[in-house]
Amino acid sequence: MLLLDRLARRVRRAGVPSAVVPREILLLAAISVFTHPVLDTLNTYGVRWLMPFRDDWFYGDTLFIVDPWLWAALGVGVTASVRAARAGRRTAAAARPARLALAACSLYVIGMALSGAAARGIARRELAALGGGPVGRLMAAPRPLTPFARQLVAEQGDSYRVGSFEWLRSPHVDPASLRSFPRPRPDDPAMLAAHAETLGRRFLGWARFPVVRVEPDSAGGSLVHLIDVRYADRPGASFGSVTVRVPPSP
Repeated sequence: MLLLDRLARRVRRAGVPSAVVPREILLLAAISVFTHPVLDTLNTYGVRWLMPFRDDWFYGDTLFIVDPWLWAALGVGVTASVRAARAGRRTAAAARPARLALAACSLYVIGMALSGAAARGIARRELAALGGGPVGRLMAAPRPLTPFARQLVAEQGDSYRVGSFEWLRSPHVDPASLRSFPRPRPDDPAMLAAHAETLGRRFLGWARFPVVRVEPDSAGGSLVHLIDVRYADRPGASFGSVTVRVPPSP
């Protein structure tokens, strides 16, 4: 932005003096660079904060990847502040709607984080009560539009159990929504073969709850379908699934 501003001044294409304040632009850029990965950490996709030293993923499971309520609140706040500034109000008064929107969004994020923590505790108890053994890793992912429902993915025994969590019903875990997917062992031959290929290695390094399905290939090898049940439940899905072609073994 600063370079574009300097260029516009140099070629004298701007009809009015530049209103760009370098200090403010640099401060805004620094805030953006810091807050972007922080917000990404709050969703189910995750961020690898320790790279390049470690490739551990950190997940907040707090907000949907594109949360419509945050966008709406911040958009209303910015629009109202811009209109107030154009109407000639003083800076503090014009900035008030944007600040109120930011405060409301902060409270919303905190509420969603507390709701997610509570949902995980309740879901862990209710899933164990439904049978299948103790619950290991558990994701209670937010869904778009409604803050009162979450998607569950739980590691339970030799399976992943995927289902729905509803705050407005009791029990909160809907037994009719539960589906089971076989959880592969670390020494699963198909997973090891897929991991030997670049595509498979990259996907398995990203996947949080991977499922493996194998079918024969017409060339004599195998098609290994890798699925992350966070986002997909079948091979060939547009997101959360890849297919690795494994050549025949000697």
